[in-house]
Amino acid sequence: MSYALLQGLLLCAACSHADHPEPIQTDSAIQKSRYVSLTGNDQNKGTESKPFRTISRALDAISPGDTIFVREGAYHEKLLISKSGSSAKLITIKPYPNEAVAIDGEGLSISGTEALVTIRNARFIQFDGFEIRNFKTQDKGNDVNGIIIDQGSKNITVRNNRVHHIENNASPQDGRSGHGILVIGNTADALQDIIVEDNTIHDCNTGYSENLTINGYVDGFTIRRNKVYNGENIGIVAAGGYAANATASLNYVRNGLISQNEVYDIDGRTGPIPAFAQHNGAIGIYIDGARNIIVERNSVYRCGRGIGLVSETDNFPTRDCIVRNNEVYNNSLAGISLGGYLNYTGGGTLNCYVVNNTLFYNNIDKGYFDEIEGEIRLVENCIDNIIQNNIIVAKPNSVFIHKYTNTGKSNAIDYNLYFSTGEDQWIWNGKVIRDQQTWKSTLIGDTHAIFGQDPGFISTTQADFELRDSSPALDKGNFINQAINGKLDLSGKARSEANRITIGAFQK
Repeated sequence: MSYALLQGLLLCAACSHADHPEPIQTDSAIQKSRYVSLTGNDQNKGTESKPFRTISRALDAISPGDTIFVREGAYHEKLLISKSGSSAKLITIKPYPNEAVAIDGEGLSISGTEALVTIRNARFIQFDGFEIRNFKTQDKGNDVNGIIIDQGSKNITVRNNRVHHIENNASPQDGRSGHGILVIGNTADALQDIIVEDNTIHDCNTGYSENLTINGYVDGFTIRRNKVYNGENIGIVAAGGYAANATASLNYVRNGLISQNEVYDIDGRTGPIPAFAQHNGAIGIYIDGARNIIVERNSVYRCGRGIGLVSETDNFPTRDCIVRNNEVYNNSLAGISLGGYLNYTGGGTLNCYVVNNTLFYNNIDKGYFDEIEGEIRLVENCIDNIIQNNIIVAKPNSVFIHKYTNTGKSNAIDYNLYFSTGEDQWIWNGKVIRDQQTWKSTLIGDTHAIFGQDPGFISTTQADFELRDSSPALDKGNFINQAINGKLDLSGKARSEANRITIGAFQK
C-alpha cells in the first residue's frame, strides 16, 4: 500500500464521527466524489450515502481532482469557489446525473458587488449544469450578478448553466448595475484560459451593464454557443477603458473568441438608460475598447444594434479585431457599427476586418438624430479597416453603408453585394449617394461589388440566409487568407475551397 493511500485511509478513519467534519486533503490525496443533498448534514462525510447539506461545505472539503455532485433541488446560498485544481486534477462542480439543481437567490441579502457564484483566484475549475436564478436588489449602490470570475483566475470553464432573473431594480436615477455572467480582470494577474460555453442567459435586469461581460485584464478567452435573450441592455461585451483595472495598460480585454452565440430580443428601451428611452441602442455583441477579438459565426437579431466594433472611452480604441461569418438581421438600428460615438469620445476603430457577414433588413427604426444609421455604420475615427465580402440587403429606402463624418481614413471597402427592392442609397461623409458609379468614385473603391442582384436566400421569412445554387454571390468574394476569412462558415462548412470564397456568411 502506498504512503499516499495509507494517509488517505487514516484521514477518513479520523473523520468517522458525525460531529467531526472531514479535513481538507492535499493534492497528493485520493481523488473523490463529494455529494450534497437537501436531506444531508454538513457534519456528514460528504459521501453518497451521507451527503453534505450545503454546497459551500462541499467546497470547503474539496481537493484537486474532486467532483462535487449536487442532488436535485433549490439551494439558497452564495457560493465562493477559491480553491484550485491542476491540469491533471480538475475540480468539477455539477448536478447529480439527470437531476435539476438551482442556486436560488430568493431571500438572500446583497451588499455591494455580489454574485450567487463567485470563482475567485482559482485555477482548473469546471462549473457545469446549474440553474442560477432570482438574485435581486432594489438598493442603491449594489451590483448584482449571477456568476463572477475574477482576481487572476485561470483555466476556468463555465458551461451548460441557465442564468435568469438576475435583477437590479434600483431607481434609474440612482444608477444600477448587474450581470448574468461577469468575467473581470481586476488585478495585475491576468485572467486566462476562460471558457464560457453553452449557457443560457435570459430575463436579467442589468441596468447600465450587460448580460455577459468580459472586462479588464482578461488575456485569452472563449465565449461560444451561448444563448442570450430578453435583456434590457447589451447582450455580450468585451470591454476596455472602464474601472475594471487600476492599471491603464492592463485595463482592456485581449485575445478572445466570441463564436456561435445566439443573441436576440435585447431591448434597451426596457431599462434605465435615458438615451434608450426612445431608441433601442442596446447592442447584441459589442467589442468596446478591446483588442485582438474574433467575432464569428453568431446570429444576432431583434436587438438595438447588431454587432459593434466601437470605442466609448478615450485612449482605448477597438483594434485588430475580426467580425466574420455572422448573420445580423431585423435589428432596430445599424446592423454592424464601427467607430467612436459622435460628440462623445475620441476613441475609434483601427485595423479591423468586417468580412463575409450577411446583413438583412436592419434599421427598423430611425436613429438618435432621426437618421437611417445604415446596415453598416462608420462613425468617428475609423482607420485602416477592411469591409469586404458582405451581403448587404437593405429595406426599401434604407441605407447600405453610412459614414457620418470626415474623421478616419484608409478604410477599404470592396467585394460586397448590395441589394434592395427600393432605391440604392449610401451616405459617405454626409453626402447622399444613389447610384453605384458615384459610390465607387466617391469611395475610390468597391470596384468588384455586385449591385442590384438578389442574393438568392433560401427563405427570408424563415430567416434562412443560406444561398441557392443560382446565387450571384457564389465564389465572387475575395479570399484574403484563412486567418482573416475563417476556417468555417456560419453553418460549419469549409469557408473556402481552393481559395474561392462566396460573399456572405454561408459558403455553397
